[in-house]
Amino acid sequence: MSKAFRWRKSSYSGNQTNCVEIGRADGRAAIRDTKNRAAGYLLTDLPRWSEFLTAVKTGRYDR
Repeated sequence: MSKAFRWRKSSYSGNQTNCVEIGRADGRAAIRDTKNRAAGYLLTDLPRWSEFLTAVKTGRYDR
């Protein structure tokens, strides 16, 4: 990967520490645990990340 991820935490998280952070670079999205950043991250492409967010926001996801 040529660029480093630019990590951000949701503004809905406030000062909480039990959150996830999202990073984007080179057409990919990475998700990591705010409290355990050293554990690594989950990597996906941006279209799948967008599909996931839409499913969560609309309540249409497989359980």
